[in-house]
Amino acid sequence: MVVNKKKRIQYIGFNDSWFIVLGVLILSFVTDYLFSNSSFTRLPFWEAVINWSVSLFFSTCDWFIMRSIMILLRKKYPNFEDDAKRIVLFFVAIVSTVILVDFVGGKFLAYIFGEHFNHSTRFKILLPIILISTMTMAIYEAIYYYVRLKKSIREEEQAKRIIVQAQLDTLRNQAQPHFLFNTLNTLRDIIDQNSREDAKEFVDKLSDVYRFILESGNTNLASVRDELKFAKAYIHIQSERFGDNLKLNWNIPETSLEAMIVPMSLQLLLENAIKHNVISKAKPLIINVEVKGNHLLVDNKIQSKSTQIPSTKVGLKNIEKRYTLISGKSITIKNDGNRFVVSLPLLKLSDQKNNYANTDH
Repeated sequence: MVVNKKKRIQYIGFNDSWFIVLGVLILSFVTDYLFSNSSFTRLPFWEAVINWSVSLFFSTCDWFIMRSIMILLRKKYPNFEDDAKRIVLFFVAIVSTVILVDFVGGKFLAYIFGEHFNHSTRFKILLPIILISTMTMAIYEAIYYYVRLKKSIREEEQAKRIIVQAQLDTLRNQAQPHFLFNTLNTLRDIIDQNSREDAKEFVDKLSDVYRFILESGNTNLASVRDELKFAKAYIHIQSERFGDNLKLNWNIPETSLEAMIVPMSLQLLLENAIKHNVISKAKPLIINVEVKGNHLLVDNKIQSKSTQIPSTKVGLKNIEKRYTLISGKSITIKNDGNRFVVSLPLLKLSDQKNNYANTDH
């Protein structure tokens, strides 16, 4: 018998103290009705109590023996795939217990009461007792199955969260070195072409940008307002290199600033446009950032470089995967040979998948 409450819940599924008391009492009255045609309706009170006590004795023995066997079987066969085997063995144990307890208890009571206790007639109604005991133990099994199923689903969801968290962390860590690599290249050009003071100023601004990355890099969603600040800081850094040859048209209404997007996605799209297009006095690069409907669009004219840098598409794949993992929504990429447009869905916190809504850390 499991006395410890924690162990009881582990092997039974719930604290069954109340269920034992209630179940044994009900089973004893049912047994008394079957064997004695309800002692309390045809015998004097105290005689009926004594008669009912016999049924209570048998019911208590049956209950605790079957319960102990049930716990032993659950310890031996804890997995879902073992349920069929365990239930068959448990049913055999129920039948055996009822017959054995009835036989041993009958002999014991016959020894005490002598010829006044007629044990032979009891065998005629053991089948109903077996059926009632089976139905009672089935309640245990149903609750146990429900509790295990609920626990299994919860563990599966936790495992999914861990997997998704690992994927998101990988993507976040991928995006940040990607940004660092490009900004260090820009810094090298400034050192070569500008004064030491310009390089110092650039490093200070780069430090501000990385402070933003550290503050927002561990969240699944960021507001357009915050991402806009980050993107403008990034463009300010790039302006050190390209000057007026890099132009941005910002068309973000105030009403869209609290909408959410994947962190660093806007900056990655701007970085992508700068990396793959000619930026010169003759061909300034104009990037339009605007909101249309429920999407944030980054649009630029394609000005392919004569020596094209091989594209790994890390930035776009990164954004696409994070959007899919977090919200199930996809970004849209259009390239008609003249213009390159990427559309990011504007999200709400409630758009996060239920399984992954708590993966921020």
